[in-house]
Amino acid sequence: MNKDYESLEKEISFKKENAWKKYNDEERKEIFDFAEGYKNFLSKHKSERLRVLYIEESLKSKGFKNIEDLKELREGDKVYRKFKEKTIIAGVIGKNKEIVQLVGAHVDSPRLDLKPYPFTESGDLVYLKSHYYGGIKKYNWLNQPLSMYGVIYDKEGNKKIISIGDDENDPVFVIPDLIPHLWKKQREKKAYEVVEGEQMGILVGNIPVNDDKVKEKFKFMALKALYDKYGITERSFVSADIQFLPSGKARDLGFDRSMVLGYGNDDAVCVYATLKAIEETEEPNHVAIAYFSDKEEIGSYNNTGATGPLLRNFIEEIRDKLGLNTPMYKIFMNSRAISADVTSAINPNFPDVHDIQNASALGRGVSIEKYGGAGGKFGTAEASVEYMEYILGLAEKNNISWQTGELSAIDVGGGGTIGVFMAELGFDVVDAGPSNIGMHTPFDIVSKVDLYEAYKLYKVFLKD
Repeated sequence: MNKDYESLEKEISFKKENAWKKYNDEERKEIFDFAEGYKNFLSKHKSERLRVLYIEESLKSKGFKNIEDLKELREGDKVYRKFKEKTIIAGVIGKNKEIVQLVGAHVDSPRLDLKPYPFTESGDLVYLKSHYYGGIKKYNWLNQPLSMYGVIYDKEGNKKIISIGDDENDPVFVIPDLIPHLWKKQREKKAYEVVEGEQMGILVGNIPVNDDKVKEKFKFMALKALYDKYGITERSFVSADIQFLPSGKARDLGFDRSMVLGYGNDDAVCVYATLKAIEETEEPNHVAIAYFSDKEEIGSYNNTGATGPLLRNFIEEIRDKLGLNTPMYKIFMNSRAISADVTSAINPNFPDVHDIQNASALGRGVSIEKYGGAGGKFGTAEASVEYMEYILGLAEKNNISWQTGELSAIDVGGGGTIGVFMAELGFDVVDAGPSNIGMHTPFDIVSKVDLYEAYKLYKVFLKD
C-alpha cells in the first residue's frame, strides 16, 4: 500500500527541478558556449542604442532585409525595421500569414542620464549633475567606476558618438560616497533617503586652467578636454543623449562558472535569447516576430516604447505587403505573445521577501509567470488558463526546463513588463524569462542554463 501511495505521489505532485541535472558534459559545453556569445554582447553593448545597432548588424548577417526596401512579401521572407535608433523589430513570414507569434524584450536598462546643464564646480572639483533612469537603489551606484556613452552634436551640427571608460586605456568616472567617519546623520536616514537624487554628482575633473581671466577654472578644463576631442560645447549637452553606465566586462560567477555577473542582464539576457531565436527560425507556422522595445524601465512611454507605433505599424506593413485584407484587430486577437523579461530569483540573503513556495530560483529553467504587477495584481496582464496550458505544454513537449513564480511575496513589492501593451492590442500574452538576482543594481546575476532554456522556449514558440 505504501508503495502505491509513493507512486501516486510522484504522479500527482509537481516538483521544480534544477535544469543542470538533465545535461551531460557535452551538452553543458553547448550551454557555456552560448553564454560566451551572450557575455560578449553584454560587455560591449550596454546602452539601448548599442544594442539596437548590434541587433541590426546581426540580423543583416543572417539574411534579414529592411522591410522599407521591399515592395511585396512572400512566405519565407525575413525582414526588419529600425526606428529612431532605439528600437527594432524583425519578422519571418510563415505559412499562416494572418496570425503572429511574437516575442518581445526591452533593450533599455536602469542607468544615470545627465541633466541639460550638467557641469558644476565645487571644492576644486568638477561634477556632472545626473538624473537616474528607472527604478534603482541610489546608494548602489556610489563608488562604482562608470563609463560615459551616448550621442551628442558638436557646434557645427555634426553627430558625435561618445564612448569613454570601458577601454583599458580610458579614464573612468565615479559618484564618490561619504566616508563612514562623517556619516552620523546619514546612517539615521531611511535607505531611500541615504542618498538623494541631487547628490548623484559624477566626478570628472580636478585640474584648473592657469588663467585668472577664466572664472570657472576647473569646469573650463573639463569642457576644454571634450571640446578638443569631440568639438562639443556646454550647449551641446542640452540636446545630448549621454548615459553613465557601470564600467567593466561581464564575468563568469561561481567556482563552476554557472552564472553571469554583469551590467544590464535586465533585460539584455532576454534580448540576446530572443535575437538568436528569431535568427534561427525557418519556415514558421505563422508570422514569427521578435520585438525589441525601448523605455520599459520608465513605463514604456514615448514613440520608441511599447506604447509607441512600431509594433502595430510593422505588422500592418507586413499585412499590406502580403496583399492581405484581414482587419488588424482580427490579426491581433488571433495572435500570441511572450513578454520576454526577467523576474526576481530567490536571494538566499533575503529570503523573507518571497513566498518561497511560489518564487523562482536560479538554475531551474525559464520562469513562466501567469501574472506580475503589484498588490492585488495591479498593472499586469494575467494569462488565461488556456494560454498558460499552451505555453507549458509547448515547454514540456520540447524538454524545456521551466518554473513559475511571483516577483515577490504579496504586498512586498512588484513590477511590470511590456506584456500589458501587447494584451491591449488583443494578443494572448504571458511573461517568460530567466530569473535574476540583484536586478537594477550595477551588476546583476543570471544563470547560464536559464538563459539557454529561455532561448529554447522562444525558438520553439516562434516556430510553432
